[in-house]
Amino acid sequence: MNDTQKLVSDLSEQVSRLVRDELRLAKLELTRKGKRAGLGAGVVGAAGIVGLFGGAVLVTAIVLLLALVMPAWLAAAIVAVVLLAAAAVLGMAGKKQVQKATPPVPEETIASVKADIDAVKEGAHR
Repeated sequence: MNDTQKLVSDLSEQVSRLVRDELRLAKLELTRKGKRAGLGAGVVGAAGIVGLFGGAVLVTAIVLLLALVMPAWLAAAIVAVVLLAAAAVLGMAGKKQVQKATPPVPEETIASVKADIDAVKEGAHR
């Protein structure tokens, strides 16, 4: 086997290994983003549940308590505003988590592959 054949053989083997490594990196990156999206969706779901149960239980208890010192309608309005504000904060936190996970594209791997291609092109021109 002459030097050129050996170089082509080595290059083929290295490119094959590089492609496998890049695919493994893409899989890891997508897994990480998927977990983050799941966490964000869970937080948004929790915001809805907290808003619903909190609204049902606390509205009744706090409205009854506040109704001792003010009209019942005013007590209900105050409690509703506080609960809606808490639900909004939780919803925004969940939305942030979902946004961090999108788009579900392995951006780091794509950048790495582009850098690899540029390095191979540069080496081929020498």
